[in-house]
Formats: sequence, structure tokens, C-alpha cells
Amino acid sequence: MRFLSRLFRFGFVLSVLLLMSFSSQAGERDLKVMIAPQLGSFRVLHNGKRTTVMRNQNRRNRIVDDLALTSRDCPPHCLQPIRIKAIETVGELEVIQYLRRIEGGDRSVLVVDTRSSNQVLKGTIPGSVNVYGNHLIAEVGANPIMVEEILIGQFGVSGNNDHFNFSNAKTLVVYCFGIWCGQGPRTLHALLKLGYPATKLKWYRGGIQAWESVGLTTIRN
Repeated sequence: MRFLSRLFRFGFVLSVLLLMSFSSQAGERDLKVMIAPQLGSFRVLHNGKRTTVMRNQNRRNRIVDDLALTSRDCPPHCLQPIRIKAIETVGELEVIQYLRRIEGGDRSVLVVDTRSSNQVLKGTIPGSVNVYGNHLIAEVGANPIMVEEILIGQFGVSGNNDHFNFSNAKTLVVYCFGIWCGQGPRTLHALLKLGYPATKLKWYRGGIQAWESVGLTTIRN
């Protein structure tokens, strides 16, 4: 009887897993607006909660008003170059690949929203973390103690302000508002100045504006 009971429980669990798989595949097939030909959606962990990332299925959906504005005072909101020194510039599909790596357990990668917490509250990329760029930029008064705490506590750097060791530092995918936002580039320049290897830095130049413009999921922290 014990064997039959275990067999029944195993069969029940297997049936549930198969049903979940079938439902997921069926749901993917129902999506009219895919992320890529073989990718309709994916899951990430954001602030301890699972979130599904996909594109908005309403084909009349429009970008939110705050991000629809085309003209902002320059300076400070000037168009940014396509490349920052030796740092690789990435797009939405590359950011998604990094997010899926993180979801798969890769702790060597971090997607970083460099905007202020008030700005992040309006919507951020699920799976990213908020590290305000000004907390790393000496020119605007970044506190060396806070810089050390961020590098060691969040970015996987070892050592201290006298000598940082970046051998186990995480690969950072940095973004801010969009192609007119200087916060991300300033943060990247500050990290390079601190000794962060360019090979471990990626710049999502399009930022939250480009992410929203293709209907990808955002989340309010």
C-alpha cells in the first residue's frame, strides 16, 4: 500500500508539472506580440517577488507621458554617444539575456538602474537593482565610505578604498532614462575611474524609455 501511495503521489505531481508546462506553452502560443520569435515571456525575481516580463499585448498601447516628451533642456539632458570608451553598448535583447542569466542563478551579473529612488518608483526594469549613480560619482560629492559599501556589498568587489580588487567583480549592465540621460554614462565613467574593468561594464543606452517604447514590462518598486 505504501508503494502504491508513493506511486500515486508521484503520478499526481508529474501530472501537475505536465499541465503547467502545457499551459505555459499554450499561453506562449496565444501571445500576438512576442519578445523574439522563440521568446514570448520570462520570469524574474524582483524585490523577493516573481514577475513575468513580456511585451504589452494591446497593440494600441502607447508609451507613458513622462517618457513621451522629446525635448528637454540640454544641458543637462543632452544626447549621449553610442559608445563610452571601451564599454560595450547593449540593447533590449542583450539586457533580457542578462536578466535570464540572473534568474537562472548566475550571481556574476547585475542589472543596475542608476536613477534616483523617486524616479525608479515610477517604473523600472524587473530584475534590476537601484543604485543611485550620484553615490558613486566623486564630482557630485560621493562619500568614499558609501562608494566602498556599494562596490563591496553589491558589486562583488573586494579590498577597500586604498586598493580595490576587481577580480571577482560582477558584470554590471547600467542604464538610466534613455539616450538623452547622462546619469548612466557619468556612473560608468566614475566606475572606470575607480578601476572597474571595462570588460565587466555594459551600457544599456536606450534605458527605460526604449524599454517602455517596445511595451516591455516595467514594475513600480
